[in-house]
Amino acid sequence: MTTNHILATVKSEMKAAMVARDKDRLNAIRLILAEFKRIEVDERIEVGDERALTILDKMLKQRKDSLEQYQDAQREDLAEKERLEIEVIREFLPEPMTPDEIDALISEAFENIGESNIQAMGKIMNFLKPKTLGRADIALVSQLVKSKLTG
Repeated sequence: MTTNHILATVKSEMKAAMVARDKDRLNAIRLILAEFKRIEVDERIEVGDERALTILDKMLKQRKDSLEQYQDAQREDLAEKERLEIEVIREFLPEPMTPDEIDALISEAFENIGESNIQAMGKIMNFLKPKTLGRADIALVSQLVKSKLTG
């Protein structure tokens, strides 16, 4: 049985947004729930907390990419919508990791894997990915690991 704390929280916040008549927030929350439902239907699974974190992390990355493109195109109206969605998505993600926490986790990965060469990159990232899910940008973590391995 999967735990659904995140799903329950999202649904609760949707009700609160309805009561508060906060249309923009409600729309952002509905996007999250629609994505959860899409995954459940497409993959015939029940979205648990771990999968919800993966989905939210992906949605956050998509919104950041869109925000950057809208800003480059000087479409402030669309950029503002993306900022709001980013803010709402972040509410359901765990507290972001500090740079010190990321460094400590990378050091732990090196100790557990027992290798510190570039060929161990895949093993190290496989160790780190579940521990950083929803808490750190995996691309940034990958860059940090690569810089420690090569430098």
